[in-house]
Amino acid sequence: MLKKKIFLFCLFIFISKIYSQTKTIHVFVALCDNQFQGIVPVPKKLGIGKDPRNNLYWGAAYGLKSYFKYKTKDWQLVSKLDTKNPNILERILFKHKKKDLFLLADAYDGEQIKKCTENFLKAVNHQNTENLVFKSKKLKFGGSSDLVSYIGHDGLMDFQVNINYTKKSSLKKDVIILACFSQNFFSKELKKANTNPILLTTNLMAPEAYTLKAAIDGWSNHESKKEIKEKAAQAYHKYQKCGIRGARKLFTYGYKTKH
Repeated sequence: MLKKKIFLFCLFIFISKIYSQTKTIHVFVALCDNQFQGIVPVPKKLGIGKDPRNNLYWGAAYGLKSYFKYKTKDWQLVSKLDTKNPNILERILFKHKKKDLFLLADAYDGEQIKKCTENFLKAVNHQNTENLVFKSKKLKFGGSSDLVSYIGHDGLMDFQVNINYTKKSSLKKDVIILACFSQNFFSKELKKANTNPILLTTNLMAPEAYTLKAAIDGWSNHESKKEIKEKAAQAYHKYQKCGIRGARKLFTYGYKTKH
């Protein structure tokens, strides 16, 4: 009986440590760009890939920066950071108000969508690790992040990448891609990178931040992929008014088995 109690106590301590560890999310945002991306043009002000402030995927009402800063109760913008990468026009750090959870978001010049896509794919393969310090707290991003996400146009519809997936880790990186037909176009690369896709898409979609926020809510609560998918669908339907059945068909997870 005593041995059982000791075992249960040790198990409790072990699980508590896992759940209490700092978690990090790195989001790669390819800014919407009417000129340099193969997209259906959006209103001019929203589609300038060198203007984060007004960009559809960043500074507009449902862009990542604006939505997480002004429209959520859970997240706080805690820092604007410098970066040596000339393709990143703005880098910001969010902290969850109740959890030991940080989100680093990079706004890539829309013209450099291929660079953004390549860096995202390297990160999901545990490459390009980045260490940041916030109030003496060491944070790991890039290939060391717990969750890596891409938001923007599906550039793999327009170009090919040639990534050397060098890292062979037994721990598969959790991945979210909010882009049109992301399961179809990214599965080959994600499989080679040895990842764990927890949310992908099956059709055309608007990669706005409410969907990402909903998915992160599920992920940070250790919910299943099915539950995360449902949260994403509910959020997408709420804002897009597309019908919940359509929203549920839009989201999926895992690799596409045939290409």
